[in-house]
This record gives sequence, structure tokens and C-alpha cells, in this order.
Amino acid sequence: MDVVIVTGLSGAGKTKAIEWFEDKGYYCIDNIPPTLINNFLELSAAGTKKIKKAAFGIDIRGGEFLSDSRAVLENLKKNENISLKMLFIEASNESLIRRYNETRRMHPLSNQPITNAIIEEEKTKLHDLRTEANFIIDTSRMKVADFNAEMSKIFDSGASGDSFVLNIMSFGYKKGIPQETDWVVDARFIPNPYYIPSLKKLTGNNKKVSTYVLGKDVSKEFLNRYTELIRKAIPNYIKEGKYSLTIAVGCTGGQHRSVAIANELARIFNEEGRRVTLEHRDL
Repeated sequence: MDVVIVTGLSGAGKTKAIEWFEDKGYYCIDNIPPTLINNFLELSAAGTKKIKKAAFGIDIRGGEFLSDSRAVLENLKKNENISLKMLFIEASNESLIRRYNETRRMHPLSNQPITNAIIEEEKTKLHDLRTEANFIIDTSRMKVADFNAEMSKIFDSGASGDSFVLNIMSFGYKKGIPQETDWVVDARFIPNPYYIPSLKKLTGNNKKVSTYVLGKDVSKEFLNRYTELIRKAIPNYIKEGKYSLTIAVGCTGGQHRSVAIANELARIFNEEGRRVTLEHRDL
């Protein structure tokens, strides 16, 4: 049986994902206590009508039941009759706050208006699930049609190298390292445009700043070596059943160097035909 676990941040689009799987003929159960997944699969196996594919939604709403997730996942992985995949759906804090404000719904962790602190708390509670995920989709800038297209690329085409996603983001160390990252890249070794009067108030999205950052020999050598490292790592991630890699590029304020380097990494891998998402957290 094909089994997909759908999880992620509240408001990021898990319900849309469950609906997508339902439309594709999956037997779907949302907000199920993880320990009941094994019970359902046992009942399904004993029934006369076999279920060939199922999707289960588990998230922060499960409360204390969420702590059972790791043991349940380990059991599912050991089951030779099950092909297991996990999808984690996330979005930027700004996007989640905007969505909650638009719908006027309360976050599962609070009966107060949503805040960055609440979102960070949820990220912490879901951190282990995120590290187990085969696929990660960031819906911050996605319309429903874009999201459905992304789901089709991943689950209609099967898990292959074409399904691998590079999530690239920039950030400023002043505001902390993003929790959701797999690799952290420190770009503070590159000369800082902040100290150039004509560039100080611009960002890495500006051509003048980008030219300054990327024109340095140290930047060119770094990008050559780092992109090659990423290329060599991707097949091994796929071999281990992981189909996404989140790379966070940081500088002091997250305005100049990290933005320029993140943009260049995204450009390089986009041109190579990779699937890439790009986010500048602190702009």
C-alpha cells in the first residue's frame, strides 16, 4: 500500500494537500492520532476491499498524541507491505500571519491572535517530523494552481531526481538561524557592501550590490566549490529517500551578501533544470 503522511505548519496548506490526495483516489483521514494509523492499516488489510493508497494528516492539533509519531513512523518503515512517504508543508511567518488574519481563525496553540512566537513554538514541536520528511513544500508565494502543480510533479511522476527540490533562503544572523534549515552557509567572509555609502541602503536584489558581492574572487571560488558540493550531495539524498534540501545563506543583517549569494545559487540551479524555491527571510 502507498501511504503518505501529510504534516506541516498550521495555515500552510495541509488541508489543500489532503484534498489533492482525495481527488487522486487516496483514502484520506485528517487529524488522526498517529497511533491509530497502524490500527487503520490492520483493518484495511483484513477487509474484503483492499485500499491501495492512503494519506493521513497529522499535525500540532494532535496535542499529546503527536509524541507517538516517531514510533509509528519507524513501524511503518519496517512494514514491507507499505511504501511510505512524508510530505511537510510550510510557509513564511509573514504568510501564515496574513492568512490567519484574513480568515480570523485561531491558531491551534493559542486562543489569541497569531504571532511570530506562536509560529516558532509550532516549528519547534514539529522539528522532528520535518527532519523525517521526504518532501517539503513552501507555499509562501504559491497560488492554489501552483500548489496543485507542485503536488503533481512530486506524486504523479513518482519519486525521482526530477522531484528533488532545493529550498534556498537568505537570513541575517542578528535575527537568528532559521530552524527549518538543513545546511547553514555563513557569507560573512565576503566583503560587506554595507560599508560602501552608495550601496548601504540597497539590498542584494539590486544589481549594483549583486555585482559588488559576486564580483569578488572569494565569492566566485566559493560558489564554484559550493555548487559542486550540492550537486554531489543530491543523488545521495535521493538514495536515502530524501527529496528536498533547505539551504540557508546568512550574513550579518540579511540584506546584502546573503541575498546576493542566495539569488545566485537559485539562478545556477534553475538554469540546470532543478526545482528551486527562493525566500529572503529578513528583507
